[in-house]
Amino acid sequence: MNPVNPVGNNNSTSNGNGDSAARALLRAMFDAAIAAAQPALCIPPYLPSPPQGRLVVIGAGKASAAMARAVEDNWRGELSGVVVTRYGYGVRCERIDIIEAAHPVPDAAGVAASERILNAVQGLTPADLVLCLISGGGSALLVRPLPGLTLADKQAVNRALLKSGASIGEMNCVRRHLSGIKGGRLAAACYPARLLTLLISDVPGDNPIDIASGPTVGDPSSCADALAILARYRIEVSPQVREILDSGRGESVKPGDLRLARTELRMTATPQMALEAAAEVARRAGVEPLILGDSIEGEASEVGKVMAGIARQVASHAQPAAAPCVLLSGGETTVTVRGSGRGGRNVEFLLSLGIALDQHAGIYAIAGDTDGVDGTEDIAGALLAPDSLARAAAQGILARNSLASNDGHGFFAAIGDAVETGPTLTNVNDFRAILITKAAVSAGVPAAVSAGVPAAAPAAVSATG
Repeated sequence: MNPVNPVGNNNSTSNGNGDSAARALLRAMFDAAIAAAQPALCIPPYLPSPPQGRLVVIGAGKASAAMARAVEDNWRGELSGVVVTRYGYGVRCERIDIIEAAHPVPDAAGVAASERILNAVQGLTPADLVLCLISGGGSALLVRPLPGLTLADKQAVNRALLKSGASIGEMNCVRRHLSGIKGGRLAAACYPARLLTLLISDVPGDNPIDIASGPTVGDPSSCADALAILARYRIEVSPQVREILDSGRGESVKPGDLRLARTELRMTATPQMALEAAAEVARRAGVEPLILGDSIEGEASEVGKVMAGIARQVASHAQPAAAPCVLLSGGETTVTVRGSGRGGRNVEFLLSLGIALDQHAGIYAIAGDTDGVDGTEDIAGALLAPDSLARAAAQGILARNSLASNDGHGFFAAIGDAVETGPTLTNVNDFRAILITKAAVSAGVPAAVSAGVPAAAPAAVSATG
């Protein structure tokens, strides 16, 4: 059954919660993006042939437990292993031990899990096969401080990086050079066994070195690169961290290392696949999808402004497509937290988008993290409707103030537009969709509420034109 008809001739109108058809289509696209990356679907086609010796399964990430279950369900031979996932993301397995730990700031459970994973690959032979299941979130879950560092050192660096506005690639570069397991070190520990890594990508460009900070990949970056990143974002670190990087003791395993000679990588799910699944949902609803990119980065608030400009171009000039259409994008933006809010790059993006659109009729949006957690919140993201700013202003909440405070979560929670999925058991990065309906073409900008001045809610508008 098709739940939405944004191009039909019905007379549905906005109510206090916005147009139901537009909302239903946006949520259907988000759900399709998540479904396309479910391990039960994407892992089985990439499973290897049985080895002559043992099969040992290891892994880390928000999807790793579900990936482990997919392996168990499709593997008839003997196997054993251990994986670590985020609290609440565990899936029951019979032969693979599932450990839960903290994300995005690591904890002692992550340290213990990392030690167990390293122990599981000790003493293997060339006849054995290690199957490593890696997905987003593994950087925080695979945590083993280098000698001379403590968990507290790593936690402090992690917190500072998360607030700094550094890109995921920059954060992972620093993490690799403070780790006793990431940056190719896990692959080195598996040698001389054969190693096959199955990846679910959550990073722009799908670079394996940035997925969980590349535990099974040679790392071309250096301690000097990590120091430059810390300097760029003015991040203060402990003397112990400084010494590890200054001395070069944090150097990772480099490409070409002999211990990487028997390694292989297979990408099983990517942000692009998720966007294509969402695009198909749009087509079935009679809406033209435009995939703008699967690796868009930058400050979430700036990306919101750019996307608003594209949406306005569609409404005013039918470029790059005519309404009804939907602008789809993925990637991982950043938030430099300066205010007292809780951050969250998807809600920050939507706040900025809404301010730039200034309640343009007929334009709706959804943005969320496909793992179900936007930043440190157990909320995936939010929905934006033409009347969102007005409904918030009626409660005395001004969008510009919320954006300045990095309080997108508070803003959308107050108007009932937070999107909650619970643990999705996968992670292919952020999903953004901006729906421009026929009503947007002739609407212009309503005079109701500017982003910073409370006023009465706007008149209802048709989402179907």
